[in-house]
Amino acid sequence: MFTVATLYRFTPFDDPASLRGPLLEVCLAEGVTGTLLLAREGINGTIAGTADGIAAVLAHIRTLPGCAELEWKESHAEAQPFNRMKVRLKREIVTMGQPDVDPRGAVGRYVKPADWNALIAAPDVAVIDTRNDYEVGIGTFSGAIDPDTQSFGEFPEWWEKNRDRFEGKKIAMFCTGGIRCEKATSWLICQGVDEVFHLQGGILKYLEDVPEEESLWEGECFVFDKRVSVGHGLAEGPHVLCYGCRRPMEPADLERPEYEEGVSCHRCIGEHTDEDRARFRERQRQMARG
Repeated sequence: MFTVATLYRFTPFDDPASLRGPLLEVCLAEGVTGTLLLAREGINGTIAGTADGIAAVLAHIRTLPGCAELEWKESHAEAQPFNRMKVRLKREIVTMGQPDVDPRGAVGRYVKPADWNALIAAPDVAVIDTRNDYEVGIGTFSGAIDPDTQSFGEFPEWWEKNRDRFEGKKIAMFCTGGIRCEKATSWLICQGVDEVFHLQGGILKYLEDVPEEESLWEGECFVFDKRVSVGHGLAEGPHVLCYGCRRPMEPADLERPEYEEGVSCHRCIGEHTDEDRARFRERQRQMARG
């Protein structure tokens, strides 16, 4: 059983490049895999390994500037959910493309999972899912609004086009682990929205803490590793990934005529050229040979 840790921390790194080598070194030494992103605004990522290995990496991260109070969410996987370890330098640890947004300055009010149901059931609250369309497609909160975005960078434009719909409403937002809401709620505050809330710890913390019989969550939660999705109690879900488009599929989708392992599914069959599919087939053959 592998321990999976999802983490982020907004904190100023003057020289993120200088942090990369030592962080990668400790991950490799501990046999930890996954992806960590470093930027001037902080750190974000998901890693997996033994319990001791994860503890060692987290201990190292907590020594980084401003990370002493790092929080993370833990779940488990029966198989190693990542192929290798990557530590990458980025402009943003979650890409919104709004350089003036700074979650360290202003964010929405945090709502604990135990209090979330009461908030989103209130008639004067509009609930917005800040995730991408394929994530929303396999699960969301009952009654939540889907912006139908393909990337988080599209959210500001969607808000500008739709903000009149929410006049006089409190805004409650949620995402997988909380990081996108840090920026989304900060963006709304910058736009003059006064009452903005977001789910502390994200969907993952809600599914971990709230009993299924009390839950307002419907479906599964997409995760960015080989598990593909998790449900209540963070149990691994039934979904599989199309490696042609990286979108989740139900097990029944494998029987559809558009599906070809490693190449295409019913969602992406028309999105790629014959040359793309030939390249995907060769990649699949390479993977099959190990």
